[in-house]
Amino acid sequence: MAEFDVLVIGGGTGNNVAAAAAEAGLETALVEPGPLGGTCLNRGCNPSKMLIQAANAANHVREADRFHVDATIASTDHAAVVDEMDELLGAIAEEMEARYRETEHLTLFDERTKFLDERTVELGGQAVTAEKTVVAAGSRPIVPPIDGLDEVDFLTSQDALSLREPPESLVIMGGGYIAVELGYVFESVGTDVTIVEMMDSLLPREDDDVARTFTEIAADRHHIHTGYRVTAVDKIDGEHAVHAETEAGEELTVTGSEVLVALGRRPNSDTLDVDAAGIAVDDNGFIETNEYLETSAENVWAQGDIAGNALFKHSGDYEARDTVSNVVHEERTPIDLSAMPHTIFTEPQIAGVGATEQALIEAGTEYVVGRAAYSDSAMGRAKKLEHGFLKLLAAPDGEILGAHAIGEQASTLLHEVVLAMRTGLTAEEVAGTIHAHPTLSKIVGSAARDVSE
Repeated sequence: MAEFDVLVIGGGTGNNVAAAAAEAGLETALVEPGPLGGTCLNRGCNPSKMLIQAANAANHVREADRFHVDATIASTDHAAVVDEMDELLGAIAEEMEARYRETEHLTLFDERTKFLDERTVELGGQAVTAEKTVVAAGSRPIVPPIDGLDEVDFLTSQDALSLREPPESLVIMGGGYIAVELGYVFESVGTDVTIVEMMDSLLPREDDDVARTFTEIAADRHHIHTGYRVTAVDKIDGEHAVHAETEAGEELTVTGSEVLVALGRRPNSDTLDVDAAGIAVDDNGFIETNEYLETSAENVWAQGDIAGNALFKHSGDYEARDTVSNVVHEERTPIDLSAMPHTIFTEPQIAGVGATEQALIEAGTEYVVGRAAYSDSAMGRAKKLEHGFLKLLAAPDGEILGAHAIGEQASTLLHEVVLAMRTGLTAEEVAGTIHAHPTLSKIVGSAARDVSE
């Protein structure tokens, strides 16, 4: 039986923990059956953002006439974008693997594993045990048991990112962030996109004002059907047919040359036989952890998507720092995931942090709202931004409770609010901060001023 000081399952954010453990002189095993770097580098945020940048470039040319520039697109080469993406990101993963294979005190296992007992796993037909174990095995796309789905060739987000030839038409099941980002990409390269979402708007987890605004914008690009739950999938005249219906029984059938299942993600805990280790999971399969990221099993920690604290790369990286502190340095450090931002890289961008307005209403929390429109700012006018706003939610005493934005550079603008929330600055203090003119950042100041006036 092979024995290690630290065993890390998952080479996404988990690779940072393994590297820190090895650097500290602990004999460390890192288990990752796929390329190192996890979902973000190989199957998620990195490749999707490269495709989005290509889409943005094409759309900037198409919209150049708004600034009296006569420009046309002779052609777009989506295959070249995908090939470049694969080459660049593949090289990063390969370099990481080569470096780790040369790292002292670190053994890399590129295979799948499962628990045999509390801190013993099976690797290559042998039992491997460790004094401490970190589970960071991530998540995968949800493929629900929809009638007929298993009988057709469908795409998941991973498949869609690898398509070298854009489909003529695409039906997307789901209206969350993955659906709208990929819908934007494929529409930008000429695909006819249809989105079917069971809730009343796209991005239903966003603040209602943001979700409604984005749904209206998306409806100008795609065929949008909200309020419809998918009931079955089959083939009609060689195309994929997606059947759906409303709660009232109104039926809908849409067709496309391809169908993309973008209905969320599920944790990979079910692939690890976590029951054998005594690791408790919640009703959705996410590993339950305490404030120190400890699981119900002694000396076993969990982080990242599989722990379900926040399914973002930046939250996983943030958790990894505390895992290193708790596991490697044995300095008990509680995790603080307050003011956790999130971003969606459609056009326009979407970003949010803290409570939504509907959450405050449901909780009976007293609050005030500050708003600022992009079109009212000097830079917004210069850029001819017709859409976009930032909405700041605060308690009557000025404590910032949340912020939600839709518009150009929303992902960047939000971080001023994140910093304010993490450090306890009030809306009045943000409003009193000097914002360089004529940057879009003045929108944050304007929304804060709207709260405090």
